[in-house]
Amino acid sequence: MTLSTQFVTLGMMFVGGLALGVLYDMYRVLSDRLKVPNWVLAILDILYWLVGTVLVFRMLYASNQGQVRVFIFIGLVAGIIGYFALLSRMVLRFIGFIIKVVQAAIRIGKRMIDIFIVLPIKFLYRCLVIIFGFFIAMAIFLYKVVIQLLYPFWRILVWLTKPLWRWALSWQWPRQIYRTTLSWWKRLFGPKQ
Repeated sequence: MTLSTQFVTLGMMFVGGLALGVLYDMYRVLSDRLKVPNWVLAILDILYWLVGTVLVFRMLYASNQGQVRVFIFIGLVAGIIGYFALLSRMVLRFIGFIIKVVQAAIRIGKRMIDIFIVLPIKFLYRCLVIIFGFFIAMAIFLYKVVIQLLYPFWRILVWLTKPLWRWALSWQWPRQIYRTTLSWWKRLFGPKQ
């Protein structure tokens, strides 16, 4: 391995250490803000180390075909220390800003859905309830008016049909129909005298 390749590899590992620091801060802030359960944190820990390992070894393979030397670890540690000493606060502020922007976008989206979908549906529902209630009130009012106007006629009709109702409600009419029908039958089809 030539000296220039070693310097390229050292630089790549320094950048890899910076990337691991950025990933760690992102992971730390997001897991803290999202309030994930402990079992999810364990899965996220494993995922962080898998992504970090793949990232470092991919960079190592791109710079010197995957040869592992002591200066590789020195570059990684220097990158991580450099990140936490110089860039961590700035990255944490940037991540906090991005989280606030996303939260604001979600809040605006919810408000837009509320304004353009939920409130019109509520308004239509209330209008339909008011219209339906108005029609029911009108129907009840008209029913009462009609009942009041027709009440005298109803009394006259009841008075006129009272004998009919008495006859219909007594159980004598089926016998009378039977007797009348039988007498007519005998008269028409019975033996002649």
